[in-house]
Amino acid sequence: MTIGRAVCGVVQMCDAMDGATHVRTRRAGPLSTPLRYLSLMPLATLLYRAATRSAAAVLPAIAPWVGGKLAVGTRGRRGVVARIEAWAAQRRDPDRPLLWIHAPSVGEGLQAEVVLREVRRRHPDWQVVYTHFSPSAVALAARQGADVTDYLPWDTPDAARRVLEALRPDALVFAKADLWPELACQAASRGTRIGIIAATVSPVSRRLRWPARTLMRRGYRVVTAAGAIAAEDAERLTALGTPADRIDILGDPRFDSVRSVIEAVPPNDPALRFRGTGLALVAGSTWPADETRVLKAFTEVLRVHPEARLILAPHEPTPRHLVAVRAEARRHELPEPRLIADAGAEDPLVLVDRVGLLARLYGSAGLAYVGGGFGSAGLHSVLEPAGWGVPVAFGPRSANSREAELLVEAGAALRLDHPDPARQLATWWSRMLGERAERETAGRAAFAVLDAGRGSAARQADLVERLVGAQRRSTTIPS
Repeated sequence: MTIGRAVCGVVQMCDAMDGATHVRTRRAGPLSTPLRYLSLMPLATLLYRAATRSAAAVLPAIAPWVGGKLAVGTRGRRGVVARIEAWAAQRRDPDRPLLWIHAPSVGEGLQAEVVLREVRRRHPDWQVVYTHFSPSAVALAARQGADVTDYLPWDTPDAARRVLEALRPDALVFAKADLWPELACQAASRGTRIGIIAATVSPVSRRLRWPARTLMRRGYRVVTAAGAIAAEDAERLTALGTPADRIDILGDPRFDSVRSVIEAVPPNDPALRFRGTGLALVAGSTWPADETRVLKAFTEVLRVHPEARLILAPHEPTPRHLVAVRAEARRHELPEPRLIADAGAEDPLVLVDRVGLLARLYGSAGLAYVGGGFGSAGLHSVLEPAGWGVPVAFGPRSANSREAELLVEAGAALRLDHPDPARQLATWWSRMLGERAERETAGRAAFAVLDAGRGSAARQADLVERLVGAQRRSTTIPS
C-alpha cells in the first residue's frame, strides 16, 4: 500500500496547484541548508499528513489479519520512537557528529553498507543511526556497526518531531530515493543537512506519477546534496523536485558492494563445490513466472547436452513454493530436484531451500539466469553473476535495471524478448554450453562492466562527509 494510493481519490486538484501555491525562495549553494520548508504546498502537505496519520492508525489494526511482512514490520515498528528517545537520552553525545542513514530494504542497504563502511573508516568518532523500513533488512541492519539500528518510524508530524529532537542529527541521508517528506522537511527546518546516496529513480517509478509525485515533492525540495547513479536518474530527481544544482553524478555503489562480497568468499566455500566444468546454470531470485520458463528450457537443453546442470534458487523459498517447483519439474519430466544441502556436483537439478547463498552460488555457474523480469517484482541483481564473470539471461521487464542494459550493450547478457522465451533461453543456453570460447568472452565482458563501475562508494562517502562537515561548521539556519 502506497501513500499515493491511500489518498488517490482526494488529491485530484494537487497537480494543478503544484508550483503555484508555494513561496519562491532564493537559490542556495550546494551545501547551504535549504529553507524550502517554507516552500510547502499547503493542500498537498495536509493530504500527505492525513494519509500518513491514517496509515499509522489503520495498518497496526489490520496487519495481524494480513500477515506476512506487513505484520512483522508493524510489530517491529511498535515502540520505535520511544526506543530511539531512550537511546538518545543515554548515549547521544552532542560533541560528536551524528549521521542518520535510512535504507529501506536489503538492496538499498547493500548500497548504503559499502558507503557507510568507508565513512566509518574515515570517521570512527561519528555516531551513526541506521534505520530501515522492511523486516527483511533487520539482519543486514544489525551488521552495519551503527550505534543504534531500528525501524523507521511512521512519517507522521509527531513521530518526526520526537525523533529529531532526541537525535539532533547533523545529516539525514536516504539511500536510493526512499525519501520521506515529513521527516526530511522537519529535519531541514532544524538545520540538518538532507542527502541522498546511490540516488536512483526508475523510469517506471510510482513516485514520478500522480498523486505520489505531488505529495512527495516538498520532501525532495529540501535535499541539500544528492549523489545520482547516472544522468537519467539526476533528471528524474529534478522532476521530483530536487534542485539540479544540488545533484552530482557519482555512480552506483552496488558495483563496489558486489565486488567486496565476492572478494570475501573463501576458495573452499561449500557453495563453490558445483564449479569446475562450467556446465551449471544458476537461476537466482526466481518467481513462478521465471521457473516455468527456465524448467521448460532445461528439458530442451538436456536433449542436446545431457551433462547440463540447473541450480534453482527461488526468491522466496517457502515450503509451499518449493512444493510448487517440484510439481513443475515433474510436469516437464525432469529429474527429481535435490535440496542444496544434499546435492553434489553431478546432480542435474538442485533446489536451493534457504536464502543467503545466492551471491556465492553464482561462483559455481557457467551461466546465470536472474529472476524478476517476467512479473511485477522487478528484475533482481544482475551484478552478482557479472562479478563472477558469468553471462546472464533475464526476462523482458528490465527497465528498472540500468546495469542490465549495460550488460546487454556489452554483449554479456540476453534479454528474453522472444514470443517463446523458453525456446529463446534454451537456444542461448545450448549454444553457450557448446561454444566455450563464446561463453568465456561474454563472461569477461560481464566482469568488465562490473569493474568499470567501481569507485562510487568513495565518491558517495565524500558527499556524506561534506554534509556532516558543513553542518558542523555552521549549526544555525542561515537567513
